[in-house]
Amino acid sequence: MVKVISEAEYGQVQECPLAVLDFSATWCGPCKMIAPILEKLSEEMKGKVGFFKTDVDASPGLAARFGIQNIPTLVILKNGEEAGREMGFKPEPLLRSILEGYLN
Repeated sequence: MVKVISEAEYGQVQECPLAVLDFSATWCGPCKMIAPILEKLSEEMKGKVGFFKTDVDASPGLAARFGIQNIPTLVILKNGEEAGREMGFKPEPLLRSILEGYLN
């Protein structure tokens, strides 16, 4: 399950050994396309990867903190530190492969 968070809840992301933070917006078409893929992957990777989502319009400070200029942007965090970043829509097989790379 992808947990929707605000800036105040960002600490939950840092508690995960491996986390995906999805920066998106309700008006963004590619964000709507990637959302069900992230939901599916969150179920498959439950217990290994934490999945979080934040709306750039509702959490502008968090978006600024990460320098988000395009959405969707997935920020991958290992032990609270940014380990990678994926921008734009990615098909499920590619996204799964990318995330599995961070698990190894």
